[in-house]
Amino acid sequence: MKRVGLVGGRGYVGRELITLLAGHGGIEIAWVTSSTHGGDSVASTAPISTLNFEQARPSLLSTSPVDAVVLALPNGDSDPWVSAARAEQYIVDLSCDHRFDASWIYGLPERHRDQLHGATRIANPGCYATAIQAAIGPLVPLLDGPVHAFGVSGYSGAGTSKGPRNDPKVLEDNLLPYALTEHTHEREVTQKLGHPVFFMPHVASFFRGLSVTMSVTFSEPQTHSAVTELYRAAFCRESLVRLTDDAPLVRDARDRHFVNVGGLTLSHDGKHAVIVSTLDNLLGGAATTALRNLNLAMGFPEFEGIVK
Repeated sequence: MKRVGLVGGRGYVGRELITLLAGHGGIEIAWVTSSTHGGDSVASTAPISTLNFEQARPSLLSTSPVDAVVLALPNGDSDPWVSAARAEQYIVDLSCDHRFDASWIYGLPERHRDQLHGATRIANPGCYATAIQAAIGPLVPLLDGPVHAFGVSGYSGAGTSKGPRNDPKVLEDNLLPYALTEHTHEREVTQKLGHPVFFMPHVASFFRGLSVTMSVTFSEPQTHSAVTELYRAAFCRESLVRLTDDAPLVRDARDRHFVNVGGLTLSHDGKHAVIVSTLDNLLGGAATTALRNLNLAMGFPEFEGIVK
């Protein structure tokens, strides 16, 4: 059994992680922290009755040692925990804090699986970045010009701290654009794919899930069958990437672990295409990938604890 600590267990992704970790046959949850609910029962948030939330303090890493720690924290809050961890302790950071740090492994298994085996410092990818890379990755050698990605997510993506992006009154009968240039995920996918991506995120009034519609241009004319075969070749062994003929719907990704890619449409001249990708931002875009990364790092089967 591996002892795992979870930092940030009351957030939306943290709650999903508690459930996944509790269902893993080789992991014992040693402690779960909350910055505001220390001492409260974890059962009030997720179905574990034997634990109480610990106050969030990095000294837990030494006073209650763990083999691994998962950081489900807002961007910018991970450094005290990373500094307190021993070199041999596995860390999976779900924030963007280490996605651009060359000393950390970027934890997208479909693209970096071999590097994740035994890795002790893993930067989980962003939810939108996961969806975009699944849809665009196979096409990069064919592309001419930047990718234009229009994204819509549920308001859980804004976290539990109150603001316009998770305010029901603001979102009612509405679509809220935000961070329309230089979004963190725009920088992330541009770097990881080695190709420019312009990303336009929006928030809608549903709770969970996201959809990205991407417009691309090709350097040479392509056929629908040739592009489809590229996707099949790229993902034929990836059980958590599902290819669909029709454009996937957000509601079909809800509470699921996989990424959906589909709706491929080409212009008559074969130089322009549009593709759609969806996932559950709390699972397939965050918690599921974090557990896969832990599994790969610690030597468990990749999908241990994940009911596909």
